[in-house]
Amino acid sequence: MLTISQAVLAQSSLDLLTVSGRYGFPQTAGEPIAAKNSEYGGLVNLKIPIVLSDKSIFYSEVSYLWSHVESEADLGTAVANPLDIKGYILQTGLVQTLNEKQKLHLLFVPRFMSDGEVKSEDNWQFGGVVMFENRYNNELMLRYGLLYNTELFGPSLTPLLHVDWNINSKWSLAGLFPISLKLAYQATESFSTGFSYFALVTSYRLGTPEYEGDYVERRSIDLTAYARQKIVNNIFLEGRIGYAVGRSYSQYDEDDQLDFRIMILDFGDDRVAKNTMMKGGPIANLRLVYNLSFDN
Repeated sequence: MLTISQAVLAQSSLDLLTVSGRYGFPQTAGEPIAAKNSEYGGLVNLKIPIVLSDKSIFYSEVSYLWSHVESEADLGTAVANPLDIKGYILQTGLVQTLNEKQKLHLLFVPRFMSDGEVKSEDNWQFGGVVMFENRYNNELMLRYGLLYNTELFGPSLTPLLHVDWNINSKWSLAGLFPISLKLAYQATESFSTGFSYFALVTSYRLGTPEYEGDYVERRSIDLTAYARQKIVNNIFLEGRIGYAVGRSYSQYDEDDQLDFRIMILDFGDDRVAKNTMMKGGPIANLRLVYNLSFDN
């Protein structure tokens, strides 16, 4: 497995399995509904690289994410309250070595996004990732690419930059911008701390009869400080505390869509939300991680 992961990712370590829980501290929503909203949820992520040949890797990554959001206000039956949404995301495809420093990543990315009430072909979204990897030296590796997905609000295209940079013996910067980024300080062999950025826009099909076919668009930019401690062997406990910027759960009619989105730029967006729950506020996150280090 060590050889497999080094060949796939060419980085110093890899979080093979992550199980996390998230809590959003209750926030008073603005007008016209002045009532407290609360949020909690979780994430499970598993990475599976398989060697096909000296130059080819079949790489898969499976994620399950869920959120529960609830308002104290009586919102009636036309909108979801409480809101429970679940997502299953698969990234799978080929990592092809071109030469000693360069690789090409081609991944198919299907998603099943719903509230669990009705399971049909309408819950599926399909997309893909293409990335070109270049290792500049022992300290710096970058990947450049694009993510395309058929979101429920319309087609979405996101330019990607993956960074794996060992700044020095203590500091490192790693992540897939604009989705995630972590600035880490390795204080000791078993303890690290730093800052984390996580931003992901997702959409979920709803199935409750009163608003069947509607979708919810979730937005959030999570800015947190974190601390990570090795428990035993390759198992780590990580805590994060910070603030969710621009967080929202907005419900739309199924036919209310935009023309196209590139990153945060929306084209032809004249949508009118039926309801928006949550807003920016403090968040806490606790995760259990199985990490594989390549230093030894």
